[in-house]
Amino acid sequence: MAASLLSAARTKGEVLVSIAPAGRIARPSTWFTWHEYLIRPGTRVLDFACGEGRHGLAAAARGASVVAVDRDGAALETGRELAEAHGLTIDWRVVDLEGPWPALGTFDAVLMFNYLDRARVPQVLELVAPGGVLLMETYLVTQRQLGWGPSRDDHLLAPGELARLVAPLRVMHGREVLEPVDVERWRAVASIVAEQRAREPLPER
Repeated sequence: MAASLLSAARTKGEVLVSIAPAGRIARPSTWFTWHEYLIRPGTRVLDFACGEGRHGLAAAARGASVVAVDRDGAALETGRELAEAHGLTIDWRVVDLEGPWPALGTFDAVLMFNYLDRARVPQVLELVAPGGVLLMETYLVTQRQLGWGPSRDDHLLAPGELARLVAPLRVMHGREVLEPVDVERWRAVASIVAEQRAREPLPER
């Protein structure tokens, strides 16, 4: 797969550029955009490892009730300013993602983009309410050959790994793809939408 992805990157022509000026919300991942129909007014959303919160902001714009967590207080402050500028309400929380987490509850949709901590994925899955979904996307090992982005094995997925990583959630849709970021850069990512099965009622005694 790596060879074919790199070949596609070299032969692809011009692509559109999207740069967010100051005060403008950066566009969310295409994966989020394709599945934004899952987020409706009142949907409880967690934007996990949110950075400046571009996905949480997009969810809030659809009427969702959003909690956004990250360890980078400066990034959260930028997100807070963007939310205020656009009339959006988000619960921003500074959380050390590598330390003990505070109680966060469960959510109808958990968003996790460009972040990978294999050891704690089971804890992330516990944040998805029964019947809820996980939207996850992060880099593949091929990214290392593209000359930018994460390079450590800890931060890169092997081909086919993501579906195994989110088990026992039921995979609804997934992909492994190379796509343009701008006119010069491409990214190799694995993406998934997976559902937390609703708990079956206990049998009557």
